[in-house]
Amino acid sequence: MTAQSVSQVVADHLRRLIHRGDIGPGDRLPAERDLAEQLGVARISLRDAIKSLQNDGYVEVRRGARGGTYVIELDEPVARWRARMRTESGEFDDIVDYRIALETEAARLAAVRRNQAHLVTLRTAISKLEQAGNRAAFRLADSQFHAGLAHAAGNTRLESAIEAARADLFATHDLIPYINPIAESVHDHQRIYQAVRDRDPDSSAAAVREHIENARTQLWDIVFGSAPAVTPGEDSSTIPAG
Repeated sequence: MTAQSVSQVVADHLRRLIHRGDIGPGDRLPAERDLAEQLGVARISLRDAIKSLQNDGYVEVRRGARGGTYVIELDEPVARWRARMRTESGEFDDIVDYRIALETEAARLAAVRRNQAHLVTLRTAISKLEQAGNRAAFRLADSQFHAGLAHAAGNTRLESAIEAARADLFATHDLIPYINPIAESVHDHQRIYQAVRDRDPDSSAAAVREHIENARTQLWDIVFGSAPAVTPGEDSSTIPAG
């Protein structure tokens, strides 16, 4: 691979992490040396990837004692994503349908193959959802739950496909103009967990399908609705289904 293609792969990887909500606005990326080592790439390739993300409005590099690379508010990337969803006919529903197909099958497999460690991961994520004091914390816990469910399915190809599909949909939790209470979203995740815990494949799949359909309705309003992206005075007591 050329240095340019390596930097593009790195940029795409970091972009997917941001889209899924694994890292978000205000988060600092690991130090350059550490991140390059984690990704197994040369530092020059990492620098080029960071520069690409800067140009696309994902991160900024700060100098000084508290310097580093920080994820910034995602206004530009989200605006581009919304524009693409609006102009590419059927793209939005195709992504959601694809995610439903992948995650319902993952839930079926997880109900059969899960072990105690998988259940601990899911319970921990739900606990973090319940205790989330802001949207960034909720976004991360939500991502951890879905990643944990995919991992419990025991199929690495399926797990990778789910990660990619979730990144394509973008983690737009910060943009929901009118959204369900935290309790309702936590309830969705609890239903999925209980069905997986009880080794009930059909109920697991049905709970995941309902959860993602809720997200489809909410995200449709973001992409195609006329309501503003952020409601004035809105606080962190509400979040979307993810």
